[in-house]
Amino acid sequence: MLLDVYAKNWLAHDGCWFLAIEEKFGLETAIELDAAAWERFSPIEAKRIMAAFNIPANNGLKALAKALPLRLAAGANTAKLEWQGPDKIIYSVVECRVQKARRLKKLPDFPCKKVGLIEYEKFAQTIDPRIQTKCLRCPPDPAAGSYCQWEFKLK
Repeated sequence: MLLDVYAKNWLAHDGCWFLAIEEKFGLETAIELDAAAWERFSPIEAKRIMAAFNIPANNGLKALAKALPLRLAAGANTAKLEWQGPDKIIYSVVECRVQKARRLKKLPDFPCKKVGLIEYEKFAQTIDPRIQTKCLRCPPDPAAGSYCQWEFKLK
């Protein structure tokens, strides 16, 4: 229960920070700064998860599948992970609190594809540099069964 509160509070703070930057400097600058922050944070998050849960480095998609549900954002959002053979995972964010909050405030969906590519790629490559990340769908793409969807393959 407390971890859920922490995850939601972290995400709310991230959203408040983003909105403050967006209001003062515009969406383009806010996305640029957000991408820079995720480029730094994603490897830190991956390394801490790996250390805390004894996930070995360079252990391919098995390690990634164990780590993805342990991310902070996973505690705030609803996601599903599907294996598509031994060398491919599809990770879908079914309910996204960021987009839900923006819609409640009558704001357009956050076009998070640029940030998401950095976030997911850096996270996956920290776990194993052989993992390739591909965005299948992410705003500004229209939601279709999930807000965003990511494919991870082993090189």
